[in-house]
This record gives sequence, C-alpha cells and structure tokens, in this order.
Amino acid sequence: MIEARHLRVLRAVVRAGSYSGAARELGCTQPAVSQQMKALEQSVGTPLLVRIGREARPTDAGAALMRHAAGVLAGLAAAEEEVAAIAGLRAGRVRLVSFPSGSSTLVPTAVARLRSGHPGTRVSLVEAEPPRSVEMLRAGEADIALAFRYPGTGTDPDTEWSDLAIRPLFTDSLVGLVPEGHRFADAGEVGIAELAEEPWIAGCPRCRGHLVEVCEAAGFTPRIDFATDDYPAVVGLVGAGLGVAVLPAPAVESVRPRGTCTVRVVPEVRREVVALTLPDLERVPAVAAMLDRLAEASEA
Repeated sequence: MIEARHLRVLRAVVRAGSYSGAARELGCTQPAVSQQMKALEQSVGTPLLVRIGREARPTDAGAALMRHAAGVLAGLAAAEEEVAAIAGLRAGRVRLVSFPSGSSTLVPTAVARLRSGHPGTRVSLVEAEPPRSVEMLRAGEADIALAFRYPGTGTDPDTEWSDLAIRPLFTDSLVGLVPEGHRFADAGEVGIAELAEEPWIAGCPRCRGHLVEVCEAAGFTPRIDFATDDYPAVVGLVGAGLGVAVLPAPAVESVRPRGTCTVRVVPEVRREVVALTLPDLERVPAVAAMLDRLAEASEA
C-alpha cells in the first residue's frame, strides 16, 4: 500500500536529486530516506529511482508516480487544513508564492487585513515568476500562487490553468521607461516601433517572450542588452542610460524610479493578474480568506 509519507520522501529525493539532499530537506537521516524508498518500491513492485553518478533520477514509473503524488499530497494537505479548521484544533496556514511586484503591492495589504481578522493564521511568502510559481502550486509547495499572463503569447487561456481555481484580480497596463534626457522623455506617448533602434532591458522569461512578440508584431526584433527578474535593477539600468524598458505600472510604483521617465506605450500592452489555487484548497477556510483579502487589496 502506498503511504503519503513515502510519497513525500519520493518528492524530496526527486527535487533534491539525491538521498542526502532529501534527508536535509526532510530533517532526517539518509538511511531513513533509503528505508522509506525501499518500502515504497516494494509496495509498487518496481524501481522508482535510478542512480546516475551521485544523482538519483526517477524511472518512468517514478515519474508517473510523481505526477500523481503532487495532487494526492495537495489534496491531503487541504483535507488536513479543513478538518483542523472545523475542529478548531489549530490556526490556519497559507503559503503564498508571488511574482516580485505582487509581493510589494498586493501582498502586504492583503496579509495585514487577513491577520487583523484572523490573528492566528500563519502566512508565509516566497517569490517566483510564472510559470515556476504555478509549478510550485501544482507540486503542493504553495497554497496560493499570484500569477500573470499576457494575451496572444501562444498560451491557450482556456487550458493553461484549466486544472486550477482562478480568482481574477485586475488587468494592468505596461508603461515605457526611458532615461531622463531621452528624446522621448517628455513625449507622454510613444509608439513601440519608434523604439526599434534602442537597446532594451527586459524582465522575467515570460516578460521577455512577450516583449519580443510585441516588438516583432511592430516590425522589429528588440536588441536586449540586459535581462533581469529584479525590477529595481531594470529601473537602475534605465536610469543609468543603458537602455529602455516596458514594465507593469505597479512595478514602477513599487520602486523609486530615479533618473527615468515613464511614457505611455502604443499599442497598449496589458496583462491579467490572478490568484490561483487548487480546487481542493479553495475550500480551506484560511486559503479562502486569503483569496478574499487579495481580491480586496486589488480593488483598493
């Protein structure tokens, strides 16, 4: 019989790439991890891991079990949280994963409101851009993922998050960022094609991909000199006169854009910001309350 504790060990070994790494993550000894894995392989009747040098990799059977393990463990965590909340045994817990500008704008207000109404609820936060944040949610490493997507980027909006519960938050526009003294610094509005010869500073992989698509639709391929997931770094590079960028308006508002000027970009570039969770987790009181507070913060 497959036990949840064995699935947790398998997930840790695959994630860490070794028994010793899994032991550190789980806070136990390497022999204990090895024993758990042997028990799991005996239960399923086939090897789940193969050693390649010092690395432990999943076999086809191990990979198949991992795909199911994520949903099983997430569902079990949701059940434990819901039962505990109903029984009043302990306070709720919410694990958030958010992209940086969401962490600096939406999350502080939402968490403060949640703690005000539910002081016993524990909230943790890690940062990751989509699609990594969504992968963490599906793997049971987070309860809510703040994510975003752009229209027309090759992802089907009906299938990309079809297995998840989606709470729409807001749609925002991207603004252009140019150095002070730039020829478009006082323009107020600039066509994206007018920036064709400029060096560009781009953001996360999803943002970079969208930037390339928008620019190619305008007839040019952007020359990206710098790429960074750190919004203050983007602003700093633009402020130093090293290029131009387009950023979400909340990202610009969350830092001090010294040495830069914002301009409206046409055609307008927009993105959809949402809170995602697993359908089972949506029924957990603490998770439901956090989703409500995020929605309220997005309207503030």
